[in-house]
Amino acid sequence: MAAAALRLAVLAVAIGALVASSSAAVCPHANHTAPFAADFTMLQHQLRGTVRLADDGSCALRLTRFDLLAASPSARFWAARGDSLADLAAGRAFSPHPLNSTFRNATLLLPFSAPLPPLLALFDPDTSSDLGHVFLPVSASNATDDSGVASPSPSPEPVPTMFDNCLPLAENKYRLRWTLNASAGTVEIGLEAAVGSEYYMAFGWADPKANSPAMIHSDVAVAGFTEEGMPFAEDYYITDYSECTLGTDESPVSGVCPDKVYDEGKNDSLLVYGHRRDGVSFVRYQRKLDTGDTKYDVLVSATEEMAVVWAIGKLRPPDTLRPHYLPQNHGGPRDTTYGFARVNLSETVDSCNGPLDADNKEDQERIIADAKTPLVVTSAPAVRYPNPPNPDKVIYINKKEAPLLKVERGVPVKFSVQAGHDVALYITSDPIGGNATLRNKTEVIYAGSRDAHGVPATPTELLWLPDRNTPDLVYYQSLYEPKMGWKVQVVDGGLSDMYNSSVLLDDQQVTLFWTLSHDSISIAARGEKKSGYLAVGFGSGMLNSYAYVGWVGNDGVGRVKSYWIDGKSAAGIHPTSENLTYVRCRSENGIITFEFTRPLRPSCSGRVECKNIIDPTTPLKVVWAMGASWSGNSLTDSNMHSITSSRPIRVLLLRGSAEAEQDLRPVLAVHGFMMFVAWGILLPGGILAARYLKNLKGDGWYQIHVYLQYSGIAIMFLGVLFAAAELRGFYVSSVHVKFGVTALLLAGLQPLNAYFRPKRPANGEASSWNRVLWEYLHVITGRSAIIVGIVALFTGMKHLGHRYDSENVEELTWALMLWVLSAIVITLYLEYKEVKRRSGDTSSRGHWVLGNTEEDDSVDLLHPDSTDRNSESSPSGVMEVQLEPLAR
Repeated sequence: MAAAALRLAVLAVAIGALVASSSAAVCPHANHTAPFAADFTMLQHQLRGTVRLADDGSCALRLTRFDLLAASPSARFWAARGDSLADLAAGRAFSPHPLNSTFRNATLLLPFSAPLPPLLALFDPDTSSDLGHVFLPVSASNATDDSGVASPSPSPEPVPTMFDNCLPLAENKYRLRWTLNASAGTVEIGLEAAVGSEYYMAFGWADPKANSPAMIHSDVAVAGFTEEGMPFAEDYYITDYSECTLGTDESPVSGVCPDKVYDEGKNDSLLVYGHRRDGVSFVRYQRKLDTGDTKYDVLVSATEEMAVVWAIGKLRPPDTLRPHYLPQNHGGPRDTTYGFARVNLSETVDSCNGPLDADNKEDQERIIADAKTPLVVTSAPAVRYPNPPNPDKVIYINKKEAPLLKVERGVPVKFSVQAGHDVALYITSDPIGGNATLRNKTEVIYAGSRDAHGVPATPTELLWLPDRNTPDLVYYQSLYEPKMGWKVQVVDGGLSDMYNSSVLLDDQQVTLFWTLSHDSISIAARGEKKSGYLAVGFGSGMLNSYAYVGWVGNDGVGRVKSYWIDGKSAAGIHPTSENLTYVRCRSENGIITFEFTRPLRPSCSGRVECKNIIDPTTPLKVVWAMGASWSGNSLTDSNMHSITSSRPIRVLLLRGSAEAEQDLRPVLAVHGFMMFVAWGILLPGGILAARYLKNLKGDGWYQIHVYLQYSGIAIMFLGVLFAAAELRGFYVSSVHVKFGVTALLLAGLQPLNAYFRPKRPANGEASSWNRVLWEYLHVITGRSAIIVGIVALFTGMKHLGHRYDSENVEELTWALMLWVLSAIVITLYLEYKEVKRRSGDTSSRGHWVLGNTEEDDSVDLLHPDSTDRNSESSPSGVMEVQLEPLAR
């Protein structure tokens, strides 16, 4: 009986404890469908973390592995219905926990006293900034907002920034993350580095046959971002400590080369995701443990420890010679820019302490405004807006999405607004914009209004003058839609204040500044995008130009050097010794700016740079180029530019303006063809007709002669007028123009001296002195015109090749030479036949003037139908030939 009573007592206690624990485990506000774990989506501040219900069943969320760079004091955990700007703005604070400090792999408990919201975000209401969020799998029937409206929530999806494991490679700079899926035979790898967008991240497995880890024969993946900001991941195989050299018949492929350049190689790294946030690059990719490629890939074990290699360094973009992204030498000490480690994919590793903190977190493109060049404001779909959430359409300035705009106090800023009539630009103190005065009574508007809108056909000009009272940070926004624009940094004076004139060069990627003095010019050039070096050249292209290159070396010292470029390879770049003074070069966030002063006319002789004369009265043709790296010593093809101007810009130094260089090749081609028809066909044909067709009956030879000569002269003058009209002037500066003008004058003399021709003497009379002088003048002038005209044709071909570097100029020159040689051979043959005929004609005696015995002087050269105009003509056999050489 006692035992039964004891058993009943124990059962009662157990039942009571079970009831008590059950009641304690039930949260009255729980509206989740089942126990869950959901990961935060990273948008800003390197947010990572996993959220789940508290283990003890209380009304709290447990946040683990929580990483966050310090946010503003107003940022909070936020409850909302969705991730749109309207939903977030209508939300509420979920927890009073402050977020203005850095969290490193932290664990937090977030109590709640109302049903869980569909979305939990880290939100800054002052700037409407979503740092990241997570959708909670709550019940649709219980998920309500403050108004009590039910709101369903999507199921949690895998977040690409979260992994099972994390291993630091370079302390506070480079990390390896991975998740192993042994059943599928794959591993997903995340590479994360606090480096610039121009850097690569490399990771892979060392050769397992090597006695010690080494880069040679390693199977690595190289990840990074293209110039357009798109992520990539690609397999590389290392055969040498050098940049990839593509193979030829004589030598194989060597260096750090993509697998796919080999005959049997392929890319086995499948890109999953990539982004740039807060100055940190992140790329996730997947690879098979066994790719089946035993030649260029390593068989990765899921359970054994293996040697791995890694590196970070600058990435060289593709160019015309090498169509692949090529890693440059890491160039730093071991364990900082490269290193080795041992990794077992099946072991759990979580050695990363907190988020990566980059020195430069502002990753958005920059534009520096100046007084002379308007900023073109347009709108387009958002791709990489820096402050999510944002509308579908945002503001672009100079074709860049929501760039960071930098202006100088005292320097007027001119906007050309053509973003559409639904985008009214204004400068405001409010970071959100969108007519913020309705919700922010303290908003200050510095420029713009409802009228500051336009389209490309009819843009509206908005002028803003920042003054000493303008804050260091303001915003450009749309008056009608919030969060379309971004920040404006206001600084004290800079290049625009130091130089009198400035223009944007081709493609709006480089700004040129200058100030003229009596005998010198001060020049500054600033790139508008990140690069390793910036080059500005004076000429129609980089080939055959005087170039100035600015770069910052590995020692952090900025340099500017001058070059003469006469080839398309490194061997064609020749350093010069120009007298450059006041030289400065600097790089700000990858933006190169360099300055120098040089004489207008170099005070030297005998060197190539001595011809580099700047005439302020003549338009200066300017081109530019950018590349990944430059060397002041020996240059190689690795220093080739990755981007260059598509055409030269004609800079008018005295006016302080610029205009695009027109492509005049079609104009010059028509001009050259007309001159060839005149000097190569018609005028020589007329001379040959007068010389060798006298045996024709009647005056047929004369008709041919006159029509060909006058047709040639007419086409010649039309060609000159056509070229002068298209070139907007007639400049006697080049050798070609000087020869052309000389031929033109000689050609113009021929009709004149034909009009003033003295009469032929009667039979038996001696020629007058005037007649002899005229004959010599006519023939010598004509023959001189032929010679000068032919020389003008050849100098014209040379001028075309020098101006445009046309590939077919050399072939055309050879064709012209063959044509001229053919004409000379034909003329010599005809002259031989004529001399032979004359020597056999014993009746041909008398007046032989300059080798022609058959001219009928009774025919008036200017009046072919007046055959009896000269009454002194005689039917005797003594004849005299009038030569009318080809003239221009």
